[in-house]
Amino acid sequence: MSGAVTGDDGIARCPWGSSVPVLRDYHDQEWGRPVVGESALFERLCLEGAQAGLSWLTILNKRAGYRRVFADFDVDACAALTDADLEAALADAGIVRNRAKVESVRKNARAAVDLRTDGGLVGFVEQFVPDATPRPRTAGELPTTSAESLALSKALKKRGFGFVGPTTMFALMEAVGYVDTHLVGCHLRGISGRFPG
Repeated sequence: MSGAVTGDDGIARCPWGSSVPVLRDYHDQEWGRPVVGESALFERLCLEGAQAGLSWLTILNKRAGYRRVFADFDVDACAALTDADLEAALADAGIVRNRAKVESVRKNARAAVDLRTDGGLVGFVEQFVPDATPRPRTAGELPTTSAESLALSKALKKRGFGFVGPTTMFALMEAVGYVDTHLVGCHLRGISGRFPG
């Protein structure tokens, strides 16, 4: 398995973010960086769930559609979606039209509203941030789960969330910088500031 790849711009990146422009932009500008606020974290949680069984490129290419259909992932707006709203979403080619995944947005929004009595979604998820992070040198060394992602998955399921399996929650932790899996040698290793490069 390859390590960091140097692109035609002379910058070393993780292999998955080194060629396709939309993936390169996501890798360089968003992935592994902290997000601020409930709706930003909720969006990442929902999109990681939507990605299950699909490529991340598919989800990125449909992200504008998801934001349009789901009110920019405003938790209260998503919690208030009616059955008719969900049926309309299922007819919209701008998103992945999987019934269980579409319905999980409303389900997860309602669960996130309920979490506000316990400090909210952000505070709840942050309880599971690991104390250490892996230092992968190649794609073959990348973990796909952790003890923390397993614990977060179980805790969210207990609170009524769906599409939050341990692999999906590990991907969420990577996406928002709770764990740094930029390869050693990637120019963004350590970007979150949470862990040393």
